[in-house]
Amino acid sequence: MGCRSRRYPSGTTDAEWALLEPLLPRPACATELGGRPEKHHRRAVVDALRYVTDNGIKWRALPADFPPWQTVHGFFTRWSKAGVFDKIRDRLREKIRSRAGRNPAPSAAVIDSQSVKAAETVGRPSRGYDGGKKIDGRKRHIATDTQGLLLVVLITAASVQDRAAARDLLSALHTAYRGITWVWADGGYTSKALVDWAQDTLHLTFDIVKKIVGQTTFIILPRRWVVERTFSWITQARRNARDYERLPDHSAAFVNNAMITMMTRRLTRPTKRARTT
Repeated sequence: MGCRSRRYPSGTTDAEWALLEPLLPRPACATELGGRPEKHHRRAVVDALRYVTDNGIKWRALPADFPPWQTVHGFFTRWSKAGVFDKIRDRLREKIRSRAGRNPAPSAAVIDSQSVKAAETVGRPSRGYDGGKKIDGRKRHIATDTQGLLLVVLITAASVQDRAAARDLLSALHTAYRGITWVWADGGYTSKALVDWAQDTLHLTFDIVKKIVGQTTFIILPRRWVVERTFSWITQARRNARDYERLPDHSAAFVNNAMITMMTRRLTRPTKRARTT
């Protein structure tokens, strides 16, 4: 199951690697164009990426028993640019939905945003100040299915309002998942113009889930709690507790990697045996 044993909590188990390996792109040496054989086993590279995601370390602080950080970062950059993490995320989500007896392709989604502080490595062109949350950094706009499994992630400056980013997020969602016809969102997206645009342009029913009248304490609201739980899953990975990435696409890649780890663990978790009397 690969040349590397599991050494860290973030590492892949044999079952996880058996699930992930077929989803990775073919090595260059196995394509028609050809190329040099890869020096390091893919499992070691994937484990290194999961280690960085889970522990939030600097690339140069990668433990010496992994491939060189330059090699790992090179794979991360190439796979991010090629959309590899998006494809793996989608295949795993389809497997989870099928296992739950659902259609692999969702018909409804939930969207929301999360502002996170940005490190000094994040340049001014892609960062901003969220006056409502009082956060200087970036904002993650995500769409999930009704189980909270990630569909689309969009990274903007934190100063971008939810309603403004919603058009790009919904357009990306519609392009990738034509079967989705209903989308829920919270009160921050309230806008008749946005609702009408979603209906007329994308043929989506954009449904605002509002707070209960007179609500003063925390109450779990229908649909909205699903996407809030997804943000919790994402930020359990320390690399996502803040935004350290120079490129927004790399921020999105780490969000995807956190979800990929969560889904591979769910898919390979041993099923509990029924008790016998």
